[in-house]
Amino acid sequence: MGLTSNKVLALVVVLAVLLFVGTVWWWPRLARRTWWSVSGRIGLLLATQVLLFASVGLGVNQAFGFYASWADLLGREKGEGVVVDHNGAAGPGGGPLQVVDTEPVIVSGGARPGTGGQIQKIDIVGRTTRIATPAYVYLPPEYFQPRYRTRTFPAVTVLTGYPGTARALIKGLHFPQTANRLVREGRSQPMILVMLRPTVAPPRDTECVDVPGGPQTESFFAKDLPEAVSDHYRVGKSPRNWGVIGDSTGGYCALKLAVHHPGTYAAGAGLSPYYKAPTDRTTGDLFHGDKVLRDSADLRWYLRNRPAPDTSLLVTSSKEGEANYKATLDFIDLVKSKRLTRISSIILDSGGHNFNTWRREIPATLQWISGRLSDH
Repeated sequence: MGLTSNKVLALVVVLAVLLFVGTVWWWPRLARRTWWSVSGRIGLLLATQVLLFASVGLGVNQAFGFYASWADLLGREKGEGVVVDHNGAAGPGGGPLQVVDTEPVIVSGGARPGTGGQIQKIDIVGRTTRIATPAYVYLPPEYFQPRYRTRTFPAVTVLTGYPGTARALIKGLHFPQTANRLVREGRSQPMILVMLRPTVAPPRDTECVDVPGGPQTESFFAKDLPEAVSDHYRVGKSPRNWGVIGDSTGGYCALKLAVHHPGTYAAGAGLSPYYKAPTDRTTGDLFHGDKVLRDSADLRWYLRNRPAPDTSLLVTSSKEGEANYKATLDFIDLVKSKRLTRISSIILDSGGHNFNTWRREIPATLQWISGRLSDH
């Protein structure tokens, strides 16, 4: 049974309850001072606490989507082997993007694609980077309606944090459901959402960097992903057709992609982002002594020392609960001094670095990015 299986969670909870009841039942019988009684009490206490923590941990992982599998949790996840057709042929058995499954959107009338839209699980292989990763694509109801059959749609790349799962963007953050609701309320145009995690070389956190001699993650998101999606779906290839949103690590990546690649993304929104790529045990050596690459991964340095990009940025934070509050205010002041780069913000009075906070920010973020993208 998988790490995120409801059966696993239910089994651990039931075992924890049974062991607690058993501890209460057996405790009087283990009240003696013999080594067997003392060992029994210690064993029952330890086992009860382990199962209690396991229940809480599994429940939190279900809610927030930190790890997708046991291998992911243990740091043993390996990238899938994928056959790549280098002649560029698309269709069954080849091409950079393959649809492997579909599911309805959990909204009223969602069983019908023309009413609720559809979520497609896909596998993508970068033509130039050869990075292979799964993702989910939300297609709005309009995509399936006859009157829109010749229309192209704007697309938004949506990124999780690290080590989040793409599934959490659907189950935990409700991006497809929110996008569907905003269109029905007339607050947003229909948009295609391409949902995945920035960890395209698990378990390594590459921080959307083109690592020398390693994964070319930035190039994958700036070139290969939009190209593959535009070739497969009715999405334009102009910057005005593409935006990017992310939370936490994904928020940093979203801002970085919009700042570094305004020729690809017309807008980027970072929910609780940071502004400089960290280097730690999860990232390894990202820059290999390349000072230019290291400096460019610091968005504040980049904006001070490079020509201002013609793009729109949105950042979010909270006065209480977010560690990035002061850094976000400084970033806003820096961008305001640039002529071509536009900056907007969502500042909450309070809210931590968690799904509940981001769910409060996502509707306004989708509405904001919709107003900066075009369908033609």
